[in-house]
Amino acid sequence: MTIETDIGQVEFPAYGDYESDCPARLAVDIFGNSWLTVIVYTLRDGPLRPVELRRAIGGISQKMLTQTLRRMERMGLLERRRYAEAPPRVEYALTPAGIDLLTPIFALGAWADTHGDAVRAALYGDPGD
Repeated sequence: MTIETDIGQVEFPAYGDYESDCPARLAVDIFGNSWLTVIVYTLRDGPLRPVELRRAIGGISQKMLTQTLRRMERMGLLERRRYAEAPPRVEYALTPAGIDLLTPIFALGAWADTHGDAVRAALYGDPGD
C-alpha cells in the first residue's frame, strides 16, 4: 500500500495473509495501555525503585503499578533487579527493547505537541468561543 504524505509517498508493506498478522497490533496493544508508556518514559534516565516510580508518575495505584510492571517484565521491556539487602531493595530498568520504545514515544509526543491543540479544539470546541 502506498500513501501520499507531506513528505512524499510512503510505502507500507503487507505483513501476511490476514490483518491480524500485522505487527502494528502489538504496538497498538502497547500504546493502548497508558501506564505502560508512562512507565517507559519515567525510566528513561535509569533504574528506579517502585516507590520512586509511583511518586514520579503520580495518579497510579500501587496495584496498577505492580500489574503493569509485571506485564512489562513478561514482555521483555524491563528487568527487575533484586538486591540482597536488609530490607530487600528492588529496582526496575529498561531492557534494550524498552529503550527502543522511547523512539515512538518521543515521536508521538512531538505529534501531540504539534497537533494537540487542534485535536482538543475539534473534540471540545475552541475555548475562546
